Order: sequence, then C-alpha cells, then structure tokens
Amino acid sequence: MGRRNRRNRQRHQRSTEQRSPAEEEQRRKAREQAAWECGYPEIIKENKLFEHYYQELKIVPDGEWDKFMASLREPLPATIRITGYKSHAKEILHCLKEKYFKELQDIEVDGQKIEAPQPLSWYPEELAWHTNLSRKIIRKSPELEKFHQFLVNETESGNISRQEAVSMIPPVLLKVQPHHKILDMCAAPGSKTAQIIEMLHADMNVPFPEGFVIANDVDNKRCYLLVHQAKRLNSPCIMVVNHDASSIPRLLVENNGSREVLYYDRILCDVPCSGDGTLRKNIDVWKKWTTLNSLQLHGLQIRIATRGVEQLAEGGRMVYSTCSLNPVEDEAVIASLLDKSEGSLELADVASEIPGLKWMPGITQWKVMTKEGHWYEKWEDIPTSRHTQIRPTMFPPKDEEKLKSMNLNRCMRILPHHQNTGGFFVAVLIKKAPMPWNKRQPKLQRRPPVSACDASIAVAPELVKAVTENSAGMADEPAVDTENGETKPCTNQSDSSKTDIVCCPPPSKKMKLFGFKEDPFVFVSEDDPIFDPIQTFYALDPSFPKKNLLTRTQEGKKRQLYMVSKELRNVLLHNSEKMKVINTGIKVLCRNNDGEQYGCAYRLAQEGIYTLYPFINARIVTVSIEDIKVLLTQENPFLSKFSKETQKQANNFDMGSIVLKYEPDPQEPETLQCPIVLCGWRGKTSIRSFVPKNERLHYLRMMGVEVFKEKAEVLEKKPVEGKACDEEHIDEKMDIDGAKEESKELSGNESGDDEDPKEEDVIDRGVLEHVALKNTSAIPASVEDQAEDASVSKESVD
Repeated sequence: MGRRNRRNRQRHQRSTEQRSPAEEEQRRKAREQAAWECGYPEIIKENKLFEHYYQELKIVPDGEWDKFMASLREPLPATIRITGYKSHAKEILHCLKEKYFKELQDIEVDGQKIEAPQPLSWYPEELAWHTNLSRKIIRKSPELEKFHQFLVNETESGNISRQEAVSMIPPVLLKVQPHHKILDMCAAPGSKTAQIIEMLHADMNVPFPEGFVIANDVDNKRCYLLVHQAKRLNSPCIMVVNHDASSIPRLLVENNGSREVLYYDRILCDVPCSGDGTLRKNIDVWKKWTTLNSLQLHGLQIRIATRGVEQLAEGGRMVYSTCSLNPVEDEAVIASLLDKSEGSLELADVASEIPGLKWMPGITQWKVMTKEGHWYEKWEDIPTSRHTQIRPTMFPPKDEEKLKSMNLNRCMRILPHHQNTGGFFVAVLIKKAPMPWNKRQPKLQRRPPVSACDASIAVAPELVKAVTENSAGMADEPAVDTENGETKPCTNQSDSSKTDIVCCPPPSKKMKLFGFKEDPFVFVSEDDPIFDPIQTFYALDPSFPKKNLLTRTQEGKKRQLYMVSKELRNVLLHNSEKMKVINTGIKVLCRNNDGEQYGCAYRLAQEGIYTLYPFINARIVTVSIEDIKVLLTQENPFLSKFSKETQKQANNFDMGSIVLKYEPDPQEPETLQCPIVLCGWRGKTSIRSFVPKNERLHYLRMMGVEVFKEKAEVLEKKPVEGKACDEEHIDEKMDIDGAKEESKELSGNESGDDEDPKEEDVIDRGVLEHVALKNTSAIPASVEDQAEDASVSKESVD
C-alpha cells in the first residue's frame, strides 16, 4: 500500500507540473462550482431500527405513535429563561411582554405565521417562555432582527438563557436552598449550573450565600465554556473543576478545627448519554442511531451515578437525568443503583413538584436489543461472546417484590409530542442512610486552624494525585486511613517563614496534565500591605471578609483581585493536592497604577460590583435616570452634562474610581423600577462608566432607549468583511473565540502587560472596545446553541 500511494502522489505531482497556473485555477473553480451545485445532502429523518426498537418497548402510549414520530421530525421551538434572581427580572419580563412579544404578532416568516410566545406552564413565575419559532428562523429572518438582537445581548449579559425546555427540569427538581452545598457532576456547557446559581442567590441582599456550587466536567476545553457561562451570573459561590465524574475525589473541609469529609446536600447527575431525545435539534442522530451507543454508555452512567450517591449527604437529593429515551440508560441505571444500595436510596415521588408538566411514568419491564436487531429478555440468554457488551444490570430485576419496591414508576419520561419539547428522562433519589460499602464513617482528625499570621496562602490548582477507583466507583478516600478510619494530616508543609505557604504540596512525581496549565490561587493575607489603601479609599465596612480575597499571581504585582465565599475558601485550602481547579471567584478590583497618586492603586470592577457594593461606604454618587442615560450613551461626558445634584456630589471626591448608584422612585412607576450599580471613574472634568457593551445595551433597553439605531450607524461606518458568508458559522466562531478570551482572563493568565493607559481620565482598553458598539449581528445566539442544545456533543464518549 505504501508503494502504491507513493506512485499515485508522484503521478499527481507530474500532472500538476505539466499544467499552467491558469489551468490550475480553472480546475479549482470547476471543483468549487460542482460542490456548490451539489450542496449538502438532506438528511432523511427516518430510522427503521429506531422505530422498531421503541415500538417494541412501548414507551409511547397506544394510539400516539404517529404523533410521536411527527413531532420528532419537526424543528425544536426556541425557549428562553429569564434569570430569576436578579432584581431586574421583572423589568425584563415586562419588556418582553409589552414590546417584543407584541411586535411578533401578525408576522409571517417563510409562509409560517408566528404564534404569540407562551410561558411554560410548569416553570415558576412566568420566567420561561417558548415560541413556535426555531432558532434558525430567529437568526436568519430580517423581520426578527430586533428580537434576535435582544436575545443575543441579554444572553451575553446573563439576564436570559436560551435553553431547551426539558433542560430546565433537573435544577427545578433539585429544590435548591441558599445554604446548600451542590455538586454538578457533568456540568458543561453550564445552563443547568446557571439555574442552580440563580437559586443560591434567591435573596439578592445577601452577597455571600452559605451554599456553593462545584461544577465539574471531564473535558478540559468544555470547562472553559462552563466558565464563560458561569461568569455571566457574577457569583462568588461557583468553582469549576476538571475531573472524570466517575472518580471525582472526595473533598475535605475544616469545621471547628477538625477536618471532615465534604458531603453535598444536592447533586445534579446529568450523565453522558446517546442523546436520542435530541432528534429534533441534532438531526445527525437520525442516521447514526444504534442501540450500541446505549450499551457502551450504560457502565459509565452507573459509575458516575454511584460516585454521586457516595458523596451525597444523608437526607440529600440527587437528580439523575439523560436526554435519552432508552431504558438501558434510564430505568436500568436507576434499578441497578437502588439494588446495590440495599435500602439506602429511595426514589422520590415528585409528581406534585412540577404542576403543569406532562410526563410518562417509568416502565418496569424492558428488553435489550443488539445493534444487529437481536432481542434478549434476560441475562441468561446472552451468548458468552457478548458478555463484555451486554451486562446483567441492563435487564430489569428478576425478583417481582424487589422490582415493585423500587417504584420505578416514579421516574419521569418526557415525550416530545406532549408539550412540543425534546425527549428527556429524570429520576430523583433521596439518600436515607450511608451506602452499604461506606457504613463506617471516617473519624475526625483534630488539628489547629490555619494561622492568621501567614503572609499569604497559595493553593496549587493542578491535579497531582488521582483517586484510585474500582469498577463501581466505590474506592475509599485516600485522605482517610483505611485501617482505623482516621483522616491523615497534611505532611511536608512548607516553611512558615516563606512568603507563600502551599497547602499539602504536590509529591515529587506529578500526574501528566492535559489542557491548559492554570495559575495558582493565592489568598491575600489580612496584613498584606495592598489592602489598607483599598479599605481606606472605599471606606470598606469592618465586616468585609478580606481573607476571602485572592489573586492568580504568585509573584510580582497583583493585577486582579478576586473574591470567593468563605465556604469555597475552605474547600480550596484543604484540597489543593486533589483538585484541578479551572476557575473560581469573581473579579472585584483591578490594578491601575495611575490610581496610586489618587490614593488607591485598584479600581472597582463592574462584574463584581454587586458583591462588593454592600461593603462600600465612600465614593458613592447617587445619579438620576437621565444621568444613567448620559453615562451609557456617551464615552466621556463632561460634568456639565449631569444633573446639578450629581455634579455637587462628584465635586466632593478626588479623581479615581467611584460607584454610581441609581435608586428607583416608587412615585414614578413608569420609570425603571430596579436599582442599578455601576463602576465609574471621576476625572478632572468628567465622569465615565466602566460597563461592558452588553450591559450598557441591557440598561438602555430597560430605560426605553432604542439601541438598534446606534448599531446601524456603526455598521454604516464600519462594514463587516465577509458578510456574505454563512452568519451561523460566524456566530459559532465568535462564540468560541469570545469564550476563550473571557475564560483566559478569568483563569488568571495575567502575564501580559494589561495595565490601564496613563491618562488623566483612565479607561480600560477592554471598555473602549465595549463602548465602540461594533457590529453585534455576528455575536452568537448563545453558547447554548452550540453546546447545551447539542446534547449529543455534550454527552458523547470515546
């Protein structure tokens, strides 16, 4: 074969040398023309094996099969969810109802009359809506340009998520409270994680809820999409880690001077699956579907679910979900988990927890089919040659009494034709007692708390020690002595005289890492000299948790300061040798060297202002609604353009970073009725705001300012090259590029010289780019369009 290929290449090279450049160009154009005329072959939405399989299993009620298949062949309708925890959720809902939804009425696109969007009947407070429009129509139709632009900007600002309806169900069933410790085992790209964060921050007046979310994903690159999603919600209570969910390490935390195992109150186990419930949006599944995918994923799904319940606290709740309709991935996994738990787990009856949602109960009898179409009703019938492919746990339990006690009918299977959705499966498990193989709880090892006199504490984020798991994911925690059950104290502590103290430094042999290498997390000590000027300049309240400040720079200037909740700080300090942390914390302060001459080298960051503002007691300027409009529409407005009251307040402050606060007036209900807090800069003769572009557009839209005219003017001045190319491909490329850039900033790779330019009125390069109001039509519809809604892509395994 090698000689033949070499001869073919030589012949091709000789023929190419004999042709002139003009002939080569002509041949190239001919090939392109032929490809253009042929186009992409249309995928036939049929799969006889798929229909035969599910008809035999009877997951669809009698007489509904035709409706079921017809629904699968229709495009999936677009659904949006309003971020519920933000104070302006009501303003966004009002804007949607009174403006954009009314404009959609009586419009026809491609001969299809647009139906008025309707709220999802089962989602609380009308915060989720669906329409008969597909995502493709919304992106492509000129009549829907304003609505599309609204969705793009609000999605980038974190105020709206374009998420499939059935994807919203698992977080609702988690019943999250602000004090819960939560693990999202397979989190990327992060729409469900975002829902969980919203629930943690149900009370916006509490900047640091007691609970937190640890969001994990096995794919390093997808972890950065997860960071991009989580960043939009600006929470100090989220940590993104990179592990195999089936062997995710058990963590330790300190409690009253003792180190104890961290058990989670809530766990979301949205496992990788074959994704045949996503046929409406992932049409490739039609031709690729086979039962082999389910057979190969079954073992991984059991291992992930088993590892989840091991780390669930007694009385805690774990939601298991897939976007597959196959009982091998659904009921079979739940039955296996309940069987091995020996009564430690119970399927919860959640029928009354989501009123208005239509679903089918789980089935109790099913068969297993090979990819060739051979059926098997019990394990004993399986040929020995197939024992590695088909497992005993894929079949229903033989014991009728045990099967009945499992209550598999409490599982929920959502069928597409019932409420015009995708297919989905959900089961809610309650942990009543420790798992049988974990009956012996580890004893606590007393040790003194971390000394406050340490200069700083650096937590290395690299994963340097793997937790060894057996095939069922039931290994003992390596930090626990398996003989006496006592936790092992950290060893090889660094010399306390050093500037940085590394908690449990890595052993000499490090595990080979895949993906980006992250900078360390260095907590700022209470006596760090950088903090006093900050506290004085902004008059920070004595209750400000300064020990929760961290940076990603171990040496040299600290360019960015981030903040985490005290609970996540506890997790970071005691698990550095186990976790590969991709990102945590929210940026609250940015270094600006020119600010030193005005009293503080750090300016406020907009993304963390709602976390930091409750502790700030100085340099606050109360502005009117007209002042806000000036700040958001003009790049560097003079003081004379603001109200007299604002000018008077600003004159009391020296140059430097300030807080701009708008308080709504209840006496004027027609004006914006939610508070706004912005970061600004007091110059010699002007005030400017440090607000990203999408947030500017959001606030202006809420105040009734038309933003599309500005966009059109900029487009006339700066035409976009390559406008004729496929806009959907532009969307996807810009989405990935934007995620990489923002994730790089968040991950703490701060080696570049990104200090603010030396001007009297200082402004970030990044803010200048935001203010420019460049073409936004090429901004992606959402990360969800390419990731969350692409469940097969999310849930595929080698």
